[in-house]
Amino acid sequence: MAELDGKVALVTGAGSGMGRETALLLAASGATVVVVGRRAEPLESLRGTIADAGGRAIVEVADVSADGAADDLIARVAAQVGPVDILVNNAGSSSSVLNPQWMPEEQWRAVIDVNLTAVFLLSRAVLSGMLERGAGTIITVSSLAAATPNLLGGAAYGAAKAGVRNFMTFLHTTFRGEGLRAITVLPGEADTPILDNRARPPHAEERANMVQPIDVARAVHLAATLPQRTVLQEIVVAPTKQRDTSVDLEISRWLGAPQHLQPATAPDEETRA
Repeated sequence: MAELDGKVALVTGAGSGMGRETALLLAASGATVVVVGRRAEPLESLRGTIADAGGRAIVEVADVSADGAADDLIARVAAQVGPVDILVNNAGSSSSVLNPQWMPEEQWRAVIDVNLTAVFLLSRAVLSGMLERGAGTIITVSSLAAATPNLLGGAAYGAAKAGVRNFMTFLHTTFRGEGLRAITVLPGEADTPILDNRARPPHAEERANMVQPIDVARAVHLAATLPQRTVLQEIVVAPTKQRDTSVDLEISRWLGAPQHLQPATAPDEETRA
């Protein structure tokens, strides 16, 4: 018997990166996996991969930050496969402007909505059922930016990731006596598609030493498959080798700044150690 036989796991941001790898591992352990994201094509591809391996997945296309989306999603899932036993809050986004001096309000709100508010709404939607059953697991992928915020992730991203870390700790301290496991995973710099949107996307050799999506997925899988009596409250998944990010930080500092304030010369990558 597989470790998660009979369990329903819902994974947001499942179309790529950490979410996709997490869904594959949970399905391989016997869970029925609900893969959630904004784009149908990668989710359908993932469902096919899981089915080919003998697992079961259902696709839910949803913007988890939209009004009413969380409650509607959980209701649809319950009607199809039953209540959610394991919620993995993995969906995330960052802003294009990282320095709060120049960040437009709409970018701040968009990052908070996806990385923090959506986590609250989905967790609230499953919480009562988990408490009634006396068991449930909520795992949220935060970031080491929650502990050490900087211009790589940006002001809004760091604030949101700190917020979800705090919220998971609140759930842990408040409801652990009623059988709820609330877990935060804090990855360091990771080789995910979001890096492609940076002003200076890291080179392949830099990405090779970063945390990989499967590394984070294995941490989530461990937290989900340990016996219900055991909770890993926080898991830090960091690169063994730290890279020099000084040039990246300097580039990020000036994104979105008025043209007359931009530095006369761009940082030189060749001066990096």
